[in-house]
Amino acid sequence: MKTRYECLMALDTRGQEDSVKEIVERFEAEFAKEGATIEQVQKMDKRQLAYSPRNVESAFYVNFVFEAEPSLIAKLRAKFKLDPLVFLQHYQQLPGKISAPAAAE
Repeated sequence: MKTRYECLMALDTRGQEDSVKEIVERFEAEFAKEGATIEQVQKMDKRQLAYSPRNVESAFYVNFVFEAEPSLIAKLRAKFKLDPLVFLQHYQQLPGKISAPAAAE
């Protein structure tokens, strides 16, 4: 059974600011390739980091809302950990979608 998740990613786009749209589309394709169904993508712009580990001073934040099997989260986390553009990733389980109640007659 598929579960709803939210993935917040901070992308290190130094030197690639013009191609952020293509980078986000590539990550969307990676989610779909692994079997996740993307519901929503929120591009949250570039933000300064509170501290600069690994000499990264700012990152482009993207929030993905998707449905996937619970076993897929570990696979996605491991896959994106190897990507040099992914500076930070955080996954959170969301409550299921609430369907609209049927109209009373």
